Amino acid sequence: MYRITLECHGVPAAAGPGAAGDITQEFRSNYPHEHNVVCTFADGVLRLIAENDYDPEGLNLIDEFSDNICAYIAPFDGSIKLVSVEALS
Repeated sequence: MYRITLECHGVPAAAGPGAAGDITQEFRSNYPHEHNVVCTFADGVLRLIAENDYDPEGLNLIDEFSDNICAYIAPFDGSIKLVSVEALS
């Protein structure tokens, strides 16, 4: 199992709080392969933390996060960064 942390920089302050809640709900409802998902917003940064057992480089989660950002924040011209991947025992 892996705990993956991603950050999305450049999120407009007006869109951030709502997007964080919407993205958290979207992952919990429609991405059953991602566990313990939480998306938060602070200081222009959306932070997504999720656990899964198949994505040791976080690449799939980055793709899923990107899709959700595009769906909930438009227009958007920010960047997504992999912060960490932690192997859980």
